[in-house]
Formats: sequence, structure tokens, C-alpha cells
Amino acid sequence: MRYLTKSRFRQAIECPTKLYYTKKDKLYANTKEEDTFLKSLAEGGFQVEELARLHYPGGYLVEDDRNSKSYYTDALSRTEKALLTENVIIYEAAFCFQKLFIRADILIKNGNQIKLVEVKAKSFDSSNTNQLVSLKGKINSSWRPYLYDLAFQKHVIKSAYPNWEVSAYLMMADRSKKATISGLNQLFRISDNKKRTGIESMVNSIDQIGESVLEELATDDVLEKIYSDKDRIIKSMSFLEMIDIFSDYYFQDKKINWPVGWHCKSCEFKKSKKTKDNLISGFQECWKEQMNFVDSDFLKPNIFEIWNFRAGPKLLGMGKFFLEDINQEDIGMKTLKNKLSTQHRQSLQVEKTLELKSFGKSDFYLDKENLKLDIKGWNYPLHFIDFETSSSALPFTKGRRPYEQVAFQFSHHTIYENGKIQHSSEHIDLFPGKFPNFDFVRALQKSLGNDNGTIFKYATHENSILNAIYNQLCDSNEHDKEDLKEFIRQITNSNDSVADQWVGERDMVDLCALVKKYFYHPYLKGSNSIKAVLPCVLKISHFLRTKYTKPICDINLTSTNFSENHIWLNSSDFDPYKSLPDLNLDNLESSISNLQSIKDGGAALTAFGKVQYTGMSEIERELIKKALLKYCELDTLAMVIIWEFFNFEINS
Repeated sequence: MRYLTKSRFRQAIECPTKLYYTKKDKLYANTKEEDTFLKSLAEGGFQVEELARLHYPGGYLVEDDRNSKSYYTDALSRTEKALLTENVIIYEAAFCFQKLFIRADILIKNGNQIKLVEVKAKSFDSSNTNQLVSLKGKINSSWRPYLYDLAFQKHVIKSAYPNWEVSAYLMMADRSKKATISGLNQLFRISDNKKRTGIESMVNSIDQIGESVLEELATDDVLEKIYSDKDRIIKSMSFLEMIDIFSDYYFQDKKINWPVGWHCKSCEFKKSKKTKDNLISGFQECWKEQMNFVDSDFLKPNIFEIWNFRAGPKLLGMGKFFLEDINQEDIGMKTLKNKLSTQHRQSLQVEKTLELKSFGKSDFYLDKENLKLDIKGWNYPLHFIDFETSSSALPFTKGRRPYEQVAFQFSHHTIYENGKIQHSSEHIDLFPGKFPNFDFVRALQKSLGNDNGTIFKYATHENSILNAIYNQLCDSNEHDKEDLKEFIRQITNSNDSVADQWVGERDMVDLCALVKKYFYHPYLKGSNSIKAVLPCVLKISHFLRTKYTKPICDINLTSTNFSENHIWLNSSDFDPYKSLPDLNLDNLESSISNLQSIKDGGAALTAFGKVQYTGMSEIERELIKKALLKYCELDTLAMVIIWEFFNFEINS
């Protein structure tokens, strides 16, 4: 039986065509399956679910084998048997109505009074009583997917049992609460057990964790807006029409040919560099069917690639998809005196991308004069820093709130006026159960506090993290809190999260902002991330290629974590991150004999969560530590290389 489930319903309300591609991982590419950050978020959600069950102890778990051919019938049979009891708590209760099927996270039955609890890793603040709807009474867009999911579940249960009185709740991490014990996160361990959540609970009672950081949120009043069609997530369909249409098409395994549009930009059914060759791009399949595209059309530069292109939806509606269809009037041309405007940068992207396509080469754009003006304000030695951080639904340490920032690592490169490049310092704190933020700032102060050199970050993350730690220091009893706060004020600017306002004397220079203001090459397409800019400058700069195809010992560079014979670039690849093999975080024992590395932020976040397990061996912990140190060192070296490109070009 092909049932419409709550997860499939959620995908369908994003785009009805996705319903056809979902759960066909052996046939169609799915970039969400490749995303380590999303995997980490999913694991955090399962931890929250296991904690939520402690709020309703003594429940009956409807166990199942999701790969079994009798999965649906077995789960329904076990649920029906449990429901024969007048008063019962059920975890993962199964319900079916016509072509619809759901598993309820937690169901509490008292006679015909039913409490449905959907557990989400999303956070909220219980002290704010009106978060789900706007002042105008509309459901807030960020909450819509969760509420439609819950509305679908309640609809299925009410349809299957019309005499029941069903009340629906969300249970989530509450940012107004603090953990009352250390190691809360690690009491719900990610494991390879056969449970759906993949989480092993180390406690049997809510009393063992003190006060919970979870809280319920009643939703019935808001769900009525959905049932009465006062809120429509798809304007052309009522709630019941969506269910009927989606379930019918899914049952028949037929595709809903939903019109292609701007929403396709974020489609996960595309092929990426990680995708297996035998998988099909659902994205391309849709556009071929609806727009009569052929394979060669997908090699053409298109409108989705344009950076920050707010005019895109309108132009796409006019039938302009390829960059060759776009003219200057479509983009506009707002000019700014000392930097690229958004429109100017977009215009450059179209011009130079088409130039590259037509002639096989394109010059880069670099505003040397205005970049020189910025550089005049910089002081040697130049410092480049990068942070690795974690944000977990269930806090690692006592006194911390859900999703509170934890800074556990930084790397620091220095460029001296004589051209020497040094990996000057690094800091990593993986001790289980310890809140590392204050020692993190002390170590950073020690690394940066000995001169007045200019400090560089890439994007806003480092500034945001230090603002968060500033607030944590305000609430702390640290003996040197005022000194640490003053250091933070010196090297940052304040954001909206802090009560005080400042711009520090050594406020960090944002290297990403310099890229946006002064530089463009079509290799970047629509991205300014360091993972895009680094291979771009290495590819277009003969100076950098010559330097970084030599061993570290030959290029006036020091390294803490790589041997002096390490070479960053080979002759055919321009991405140093590819020299870092994947660390198998799911099977650490098999990786010990062949030390490997971490090469993206999602893997780093997952790694930090893993090393908090007190039961982990020192060999495993050291393996992850070495991998993290290599990854973070490369992040600051990447910043150095981008700076070298700028410096070489303005002086050549």
C-alpha cells in the first residue's frame, strides 16, 4: 500500500511534484541525503524525542521494522491492541484512514479524550505567548510546515476515530529554560541500535535529569485556521483538497506536474558533486517535461546562479531562465561610489559568465583602487581567525539553554610584514561535560592581545559567537569577566542580541565583505562562501598555483598539523579541502588505523557531539581531535590564500 504519510505530506506542500521523487533514493538524486549538517540536526531531533517520552512515562512503544513488507499492518495491529486499554500512553502510535498513514510521536488516551504530542527539535520561548501567529492573525511562515504537519496528523486520527476528542500539542526545546545537570545531551546517545531514532537513553525517569528543557505548546486554535481554510499554504487548494489530491497521486505513483518556478532553485532532487553517477536528477526531469529542455540546456548558465537576485521570480515568470536572455534593464544599475552595488555585481556576473561560455576564458573583476584604500587602514601583523562551534537542542552543561552557542575551537594564522606566514596558534577543548566558552575567549585573548594587528574573519559568524559569549559573561561569576568583555568589545561590533552598543578599535575585518565589494569571477557563480572563493582564486592565479603546488617547507609557511612535505594542490584539482579524506564518524574504530579528516562544518558539529560521550576511548577522541585541528587550520589558511591573491594583484 502506498500511503501518504506526514513526511510525504510536508514535502508535497513544499512542491507537489516532490511527492513523486520522495523515497526513491536508488533512482533519484537527493542532496538532503548528502548533507552532514542536516544529518546532525536530525540526530538532535531524535534526542529531543527520546527526552520527550520521559515526560509521559510508562508508555507502550509500537516497535517495527520499517524495511519489512508488513510494516504498516504490523504497526497498525500493535496500536489497535494498545488502544483497547481505556487509559494508555503510546509512543509511535500508528493510524490509517483511507490512503493516509501516520505515526504519532506521543499519544495519551484517557477514554475518548486524546492528547496528540508532536515532538520537534525547533526551539521557542514559552515566555512569549504569541509566537505562532502575526499581529494580523496570520500563521507565521516559519511555523507553517510544523503546524500543517500536526494538522495532517490530527485529521487522520479524527477521521479514523470520529468519536474521539483530540487536542494537539507541539513539544519543543524551550529557550527560557536552563539545564539543571551537566551532560544532558549525552544521556541520549547516538548509537547504531535498531530503534527508529537511533538514540540510546541512559536514563529511565525525568527525575534523573532535574527540570526538563522541553515544554508543550497548545496548537488547537491555530490549527482551526488551517481546517477552516483561513490559512492556505497552497493558494489554489484547500487543506482537504491537498490531502485528497496528494494521496491519490501518491497511491497511483503518478507525478503532479506542478509548474516549475523560483521554488525549484532550492530543490533537493538535483545532482551534486557527491551524487552517484547512476542517479537521475528529478529537477532536470521536471524542466525537460514542462519546458521542453534538452540535456545541453542544463549546461547553460541560468538565472538561479545569480547572487542575491530578487528580480529573479519576476523574470522567470516572463520566461527568462538563461543568462543569455537577461539584459541590463532586467537587472537595473544602482551604482555605489566605493564598492560594487548588488546590481553591479549581478551585471558583472551575467557579463563575465557569458564571456567565459563564449570564449572559454574571462578576466576577473577587481576594484584595486578602493581595495587599496581599505588596506591602508590595516596594521601588521595580520591575524586570520576561524571558529568551530556547536549549538544543540539539549545542552551539554548545567546552566545552559537549548541551542546556546558553544565555541570549542579556533585556528589562527598570522602574516608578518616581511611576508612570513605562520600558523600562530590554535585552541581546542573537547573535555566531556565542560562549558568551554570562557576558556576559549581567554585563549583567543592570549593569541590576539599582544599587538595591534588587524584581525580578519570570514562572514559574520565569529562576530556573532563573541557577542553570544559576551552575554554569557554578563550572566556569569567569572573572576575576569570584565576583562574578557572588554577584549570582546575591542575586536567586535555589537549586534541586536546585546544590550550594550559598540564598535571595537580592532573590529574584525570581514574578508567575505571585501570579496562582495571588490571582486568577481564567473567561477564563483552565485556563491561568496570560502569554499567557492578559495578554489576560484587558486584556479585563476598563476602566482598561487606556483606557490601551493610546492611542499609547505618550500613556501615560507609554517603548519601545526600538517607535515613539512604536505602539498596543498595537485596539478588537476584546485580545492585543498579535497586533500582531507572523510572521517567515518559512524564507525570510528574502523578509522583508527588510517587517520582521516573532517572537511565541512556539519561533520565538525557532529564530531563535537560525539566526543562529549564519556564512554569514548582516548584513541577515538584523539582521532577526532586531530581531524578537527587539520580542518580548522585549513579554514584560516584559506583566508590567508584569498588575502595573498588580493595583495599580489594590487601590487602587480
